[in-house]
Amino acid sequence: MSEAQKSHAPGFATVGGDSPPAVTPLSAPPVSPAPAPPVSSLDSIGFVMDVPVEVTVELGRRSTKIGEILRLGPGSVLELDKVNGEPLDIYVNNRLIAQGEAVVVGERYGVRLTEVLVGDETRRGGGG
Repeated sequence: MSEAQKSHAPGFATVGGDSPPAVTPLSAPPVSPAPAPPVSSLDSIGFVMDVPVEVTVELGRRSTKIGEILRLGPGSVLELDKVNGEPLDIYVNNRLIAQGEAVVVGERYGVRLTEVLVGDETRRGGGG
């Protein structure tokens, strides 16, 4: 853009001879926010009850070296940090919400909850 074009284009002011363009404040009617409906019970948030979440049950963890991982093969056993009988951690969307014990239901594995770590404050959004 040439200097002549810049001096006549909105938002550009020349240094020296010409005065800067006039600026007028934006005027808009005031907007008042609509009040949010109160959330008083689980019934009032029923619209989120069908939202899918990921549930993960953690049997244990282990830190190891890459060389040890590369030596793994069929029949290898990885020892984890939890001991037999210690509660399993249950996560919903990567957030610890409960603990439980492993069970077998028919031909599938399951978890029986032994402790729920989510209280009323967390359900309302005020918990940690």
